[in-house]
Amino acid sequence: MSKAKGVQRTFTFSGTALTVDRMGYGAMQLAGPQAFGPPRNRAAAVAVLKEAVASGVNHIDTSDYYGPHVTNEIIREALHPYPEGLTLVTKVGGRRGKGGSWLPAQSARELRQAVHDNLRNLGLEALDVVNLRLWGTGHGPSDGPVAETFGTLAGLRKQGLIRHLGLSNATAAQVEEARAIAPVVCVQNHYNLAHREDDLLIARLGTEGIAYVPFFPLGGFSPLQSSTLSKVAADLGASPMQVALAWLLHRAPNILLIPGTSSPAHLRENLAAARLALPPEALGRLNAMGSPGE
Repeated sequence: MSKAKGVQRTFTFSGTALTVDRMGYGAMQLAGPQAFGPPRNRAAAVAVLKEAVASGVNHIDTSDYYGPHVTNEIIREALHPYPEGLTLVTKVGGRRGKGGSWLPAQSARELRQAVHDNLRNLGLEALDVVNLRLWGTGHGPSDGPVAETFGTLAGLRKQGLIRHLGLSNATAAQVEEARAIAPVVCVQNHYNLAHREDDLLIARLGTEGIAYVPFFPLGGFSPLQSSTLSKVAADLGASPMQVALAWLLHRAPNILLIPGTSSPAHLRENLAAARLALPPEALGRLNAMGSPGE
C-alpha cells in the first residue's frame, strides 16, 4: 500500500486551539447492536479505545444516547484521566425509546439534561464540543428554525459547561442561522462516496475553517458496494473501505473522519487508510461514481 502524499494530516477547528488528526474514531459501535444496550464484550470495547489512542487517535466522537450511556461510560473507563490533546465530541438532541428506537429530544429541558448526562458519564467539568443533532428526516436534514434549540446550547456554553458548538444533520441555512447565535466549529452530516448532496456545503464550510465530519462514511448499516470501488481497491492493494475513507481525506482538507468499530483488526485497517495514496486516475474514477453506467 503506497503512502498518501499531499494530504493534510491535521485540522484545527476555527477559532479554537483544538488541533486533531483528520482520522478519528466514532464510538457508536462500542454499544450493543444498533448502538443499543451493552456490548457483547466490554473488555474488548475498552481495549479498542485504548489501542485507538495509543495509535495516535486524538478525536473521538460519541453521544450519551448511544446505549444509552454505554459508550460514554466505556470511554471514561478506558481513558480517564484523559490524555492531553484528546478531543471528545458529543451530540445531544436525541434519545432512545423502548426497543432501541431513535427519538427526538429537542426541548430546552431535554438538551440541558443531555449535557449534564454527558458531563457525568464522561467525567468532565466541560465538554470540548457538543453537536446539536437536528432531527430532520432521520439521516437527512430538513428545513426548520434552530434558534431556540441552538440558543439553549449557546447559553450552556456561556456558563462554561460547553467549550465549542457544532451541528449534526443540518442544512446550509440552519448552519448560517446557528452561526448568528454562536460560533459553529463543525458540521456532522451524512456523506460518503455514494451520498454527496453536501458538496457545496463542504466547500462553503472550508472557506470559513469549519470542519465537516461525515457520518456513515462507509455507508452505515448498509455498507458501500460498488464495482468501481472494488476495482480501484484491488489495483491499489487495499480494501474497498480503506479506499472509501482515503477518498474522503482527499476530497477536502476540512473533512474529518470518525469511522467506528469494536474490532482491533478493523480499527487498524481504518487507521491505515490515512496513509493510502490515491493517484489521479483512481481519484477520477472514484469522483465519477454515481454517473450513468457506474
